[in-house]
Amino acid sequence: MAKYELIPEQLMHEGLAGHENFFEPVMADRETLCLAHDPHYVDQLLDLTLDPKMVRRIGLALSESLIIRERLLVDGTIKACHYAQQYGVAFNGAGGTHHAGRDYGEGFCLLNDQAVAAAYLLSNQKAKRILMVDLDVHQGNGTAHIFRDHPDIFTFSMHGEKNYPFVKEQSHKDLGLEDGIGDGDYLTELEKHLVPVFEQVKPDFVFYQAGVDVLATDKLGKLGLSLDGCRRRDEIVFQLCRAYQAPVQVSMGGGYSTVLRHIVDAHVSTYRTAIQLYAL
Repeated sequence: MAKYELIPEQLMHEGLAGHENFFEPVMADRETLCLAHDPHYVDQLLDLTLDPKMVRRIGLALSESLIIRERLLVDGTIKACHYAQQYGVAFNGAGGTHHAGRDYGEGFCLLNDQAVAAAYLLSNQKAKRILMVDLDVHQGNGTAHIFRDHPDIFTFSMHGEKNYPFVKEQSHKDLGLEDGIGDGDYLTELEKHLVPVFEQVKPDFVFYQAGVDVLATDKLGKLGLSLDGCRRRDEIVFQLCRAYQAPVQVSMGGGYSTVLRHIVDAHVSTYRTAIQLYAL
């Protein structure tokens, strides 16, 4: 998508980032992918031997270049975790592939970048209590599937109840929203439910799926947030992370507004909000 090229260009144009603030990932290896995904599923991806039914479920034609892209996404999120632990917050300029479950892909997601990174942190003793905050308009069903009943990784998803996926997984905490909800009610519900989750989990690391398909302009989202409402949403998450001294890795997630500028502006706003809060 064009947004992935335009976001870094806009960040540099506004002086929010320079070339030195970006990093390049490498391909995540099989062992790392299998921390969160079933080895048989991973092997079928790497060998390009997925069943045609699974390929249709994913919605993308399977190719070597696509697998390379997905492996780069995963490593990008893992590297962002290291930078988050150093600076408080770090971004993967793409990612948020939260529909990929332990042994399946769907909804244009093959590998779950944040789930693999969370499992990586735990397996390498780089975190003990992890909170996954998913505020994309679509439920983070794949993430919920991977960490179902996990004692040390808590999944929180606030999403459109009547939107995709139509059969939901069960996160540790789900909050389904009615179509058309606006800034005021959305932000009230977010604070009402997310604050107690932070109090309960007391995370030492947070993953934030910051999809901007919650905007009223989004052609798939069905919710009613303004750009400022989306900014205030991000602010709530980052302020809670700072209050609990929990580093946060951000993946950008979805955004499907008809006007490309609206998507880019909303994503850049997430960066800007983080920079303003963490530069203090």
